[in-house]
Amino acid sequence: MNIKIIIKKCIIKSNMALDLSYVTADWLKKQSFQPQSIYKPPTIEGTLLRDLNVVPDGRGDIIELWSKPWFEANRLVVPEHIYKSGTDFGVVKCWHLHQIHTDQMCVFKGKIQIVMADVRQDSLSFLHVNSVFITENKPRLLIFPPGILHGWKSLSRPSVDVLNFQSHVYDPADEIKFAWDTVLSDVWEPKNA
Repeated sequence: MNIKIIIKKCIIKSNMALDLSYVTADWLKKQSFQPQSIYKPPTIEGTLLRDLNVVPDGRGDIIELWSKPWFEANRLVVPEHIYKSGTDFGVVKCWHLHQIHTDQMCVFKGKIQIVMADVRQDSLSFLHVNSVFITENKPRLLIFPPGILHGWKSLSRPSVDVLNFQSHVYDPADEIKFAWDTVLSDVWEPKNA
């Protein structure tokens, strides 16, 4: 089975810090964010969404989460720091962004909504907002570069487990945080109509 790859102009600047000093809570509140369709691939410049291949057999299944040939073929980022994050049902973890490191995430337990907002003023997708849903039933690898405001919500009980393959070793100085309701508090699912 072929692995479907969705790529949007993957630009990765290793070890070059973006200047995000203009991104403050007040600045964020003044922006006119542009939510994109949740039914289309991400539009944010530099993101990559890769469907992962599930290989079932009579004993269970296997899912490749990361492979060196993907890096060579698609200019992915070799991770320097890998961690697992658990999020209880209904919890929203956000907002934050990074000046240096690239995030590369997949879910191996549960269902999650990851929301990304491009706050890079020189980006072609400046102020685009993308929601991506990842579940153990539709495993995906989501990659996004520095300068993308992001967060997630756990959509399954009792919790969700996320693996993050970061491009750099975690450094608290590279994490710019904002309260979950600073902006875009209406993007979270489910929305009952």
